[in-house]
Amino acid sequence: MGKTRSAGARGKAPGAPAGARGCRARPSANPFEVKVNRQKFQVLGRKTRHDVGLPGVSRARALQKRTQTLLKEYKERDKSNVFRDKRFGEYNSNISPEEKMMKRFALEQQRQHEKKSIYNLNEDEELTHYGQSLADIEKHNDIVDSDSDAEDRGVLSAELTAAHFGGGGGPLHKKTSQQQGEEGQQPKSRKELIEELIAKSRQEKRERQAQREDALELTEKLDQDWKEIQTLLARKTPTSESRGGKEKPKPDAYDMMVRELGFEMKAPPSNRMKTEEELAQEERERLKCLEAERLRRMLGKEEDEHIKRPKHMSADDLSDGFVLDKDDRRLLSYKDGKMNVEEEPRRREEGKGSSEGDSEESDGPGGPSGLESDVQSKDGSERTQEEQRPDPGERSAADDREAARAELPYMFAAPESYEELKSLLSGRSTEEQLLVVERIQKCNHPSLAVGNKAKLQKLFGFLLEYVGDLATRDPPDLGGINKLVVQLYNLCQMFPEAASSAVKFVLRDAMHDMEGMVETTGRAAFPGLDVLVYLKIAGMLFPTSDFRHPVVTPALLCLSQLLTKCPIQSLQDVVKGLFVCCVFLDYVSLSQRFIPELINFLVGILYIATPNKQSQGYTLVHPFRALGKNSELLVVSDEGATATWHRRSLPLQWAGRLKAQTETEANHSRLSCLAVCLALVQRCVTVYGTLPCFHDIVQPLRALLMEHLAARSCPPELQELSRSILTEMEKQPKHYRPLVCEKSKPVPLKLFTPRLVKVLEFGKKQGCTKEEQERKRLIHKHRREFKGAVREIRKDNQFLARMQLSEIMERDAERKRKVKQLFNSLATQEGEWKALKRKKFKK
Repeated sequence: MGKTRSAGARGKAPGAPAGARGCRARPSANPFEVKVNRQKFQVLGRKTRHDVGLPGVSRARALQKRTQTLLKEYKERDKSNVFRDKRFGEYNSNISPEEKMMKRFALEQQRQHEKKSIYNLNEDEELTHYGQSLADIEKHNDIVDSDSDAEDRGVLSAELTAAHFGGGGGPLHKKTSQQQGEEGQQPKSRKELIEELIAKSRQEKRERQAQREDALELTEKLDQDWKEIQTLLARKTPTSESRGGKEKPKPDAYDMMVRELGFEMKAPPSNRMKTEEELAQEERERLKCLEAERLRRMLGKEEDEHIKRPKHMSADDLSDGFVLDKDDRRLLSYKDGKMNVEEEPRRREEGKGSSEGDSEESDGPGGPSGLESDVQSKDGSERTQEEQRPDPGERSAADDREAARAELPYMFAAPESYEELKSLLSGRSTEEQLLVVERIQKCNHPSLAVGNKAKLQKLFGFLLEYVGDLATRDPPDLGGINKLVVQLYNLCQMFPEAASSAVKFVLRDAMHDMEGMVETTGRAAFPGLDVLVYLKIAGMLFPTSDFRHPVVTPALLCLSQLLTKCPIQSLQDVVKGLFVCCVFLDYVSLSQRFIPELINFLVGILYIATPNKQSQGYTLVHPFRALGKNSELLVVSDEGATATWHRRSLPLQWAGRLKAQTETEANHSRLSCLAVCLALVQRCVTVYGTLPCFHDIVQPLRALLMEHLAARSCPPELQELSRSILTEMEKQPKHYRPLVCEKSKPVPLKLFTPRLVKVLEFGKKQGCTKEEQERKRLIHKHRREFKGAVREIRKDNQFLARMQLSEIMERDAERKRKVKQLFNSLATQEGEWKALKRKKFKK
């Protein structure tokens, strides 16, 4: 009983007020169930909440609140108590009431006549096929007659219908009986009647055919007459002019072009474009066939040895494959103004030669030939040489073998070392060298075999080394280098990574040599022509406008090192330095990157070419010196050499080795170097003209050019070039920058006022300012509220899950109860039936 009362009390507790479950309602509460929030420290001014309380009070309140709100919404989730007025035009003020009523009546009628079920075929609905009613089609009123081609096609005569479908007892028999009664003849049989009908139908068909032919003839005659009349109407133009007074506009060029394109022949379909692998395979096969043909000619084999010729020829053979076994054409030659036709082999030639020799001897020195004795002896020796020549067939075969041996092979294996490549290219002309490299690439294309890619990658390094050897020759083969660059470019496009590695390796070696020379001697000399050519090729193979590039960036550093660490000691160094400046400008022409080393070097070249130096507006830096042995290396004091100088380009061979020159030639070389320097200055003005600091950059160059013009020791052509450069400098726009104050916080003066530091209390949220403390407090509050909201949502979900589970359990219990009830009723019925059966059995 105690348990029952406590359960009832607990069941009423959620509905009861909060105070009903306090200590007064349950004086005998278990002290161990009381919850006490103890505090470790007593803090003055802090309010404490929920110090003492019984468990389950807040939980019961939350459950009561969810039952009143959330559970009610859950139970009414599928209910809708909204009334919607779906009458047509009820809330549309633009439609009049009469229109509303008419439209509503039409919709109601349409709703009544609509088909209620789309699968009910018993409803009264007219079915159609191609616009014709199926009921009319089923009547078979339109029967096609294959024998009739006239307008009434498909229509049968009444007699034929009665004969075939009437069963023999229709109007046809009535008509025949009447005719027999009138004429007094015997009745016709069915077969005769059908034959008569067939004859009549054929007669009608022939008549219709004749009518159709007559109509066709008349139509053709009418068309012919109309054409004759149309020619007369075309000439009668005054009527159109009198009516409209406007001429027909002539077609313009666009209309004529459109018509021409309309009548233009369509291009026939062509074959698909072949891939790179297919083209490489075809080229290899072509070279293989050419190489086999060359070897055959070199060995002297006949062309048709492998062709089997038929041994037997029939009488009907047309000799389509006839080929001459021997070349029996006669050789025509001229000797001493006379025509000589070779008719027989060597015997007749010898006889004719002896007779001609006798006749010439009989002519003597006063004969018509008029030749001297030495000429006669020379002719005699020529005749003996001709007599010693072999037969024409043998001579042509020998010549073919020699030509085949001298001919360049068509198939080449990829070289495995630089010595192999050098052996293939040495002793050949530039065109043959290019042909050898091209055939090596075609025969070893990467798509033909697996290891060809590595072979061609090695070939790039070998070609680069061979270019360096060509540059170090005396004289350097610049023409061959210029043509081999094309092959280097093709290989670089195929294998960019291998090409960049090879070029970087060459440049790294050059820089290591220069650094070693600087460490040992303190200064470095300009490298050979091979390194300069490598730098030029690097700019041609790789993009120079990139901000950072694995090959071009080291090349730029190498060029700047050459212009800053290599002093000028001879004309050869000047030529090399100017070539480096040209390469530098090629590198930066697109990116317009400012190179101070370049401007420095040009200022130094102009300085050593100026006779009267004033040193105003410019300053020399290393590797140039204001005073010293080479401070006037390019100064020309000979007026005769200045007058005889003509402007020309500097040959690059001077960078390799400068030959001994006279004083006049040396002065001409100095003036040529100065001309190239001025051309480079003009190019710098073009490249750097748009920079904001352009006028500050070219200030030293402007001062030196003014000194050149003041000295008047240069040729007029160079003076005119200097004036044009100065004019171009002045034309460039000036970009001035406004003066701005320095954006730096001023340093305050030291003060003696003590700085007050706020002492932070222990345990509180520490912050620098009140705003920071408020921000942290709000963050903490938001975090706490967020956690509480998540906790409540989780509890709501659990509550809904419990309600759903209770509903499922109730439905299952109800179903079990009904199933149990059904089983009980069935068992009762079964027992009653068995009892009744037992009674009947006993009876």
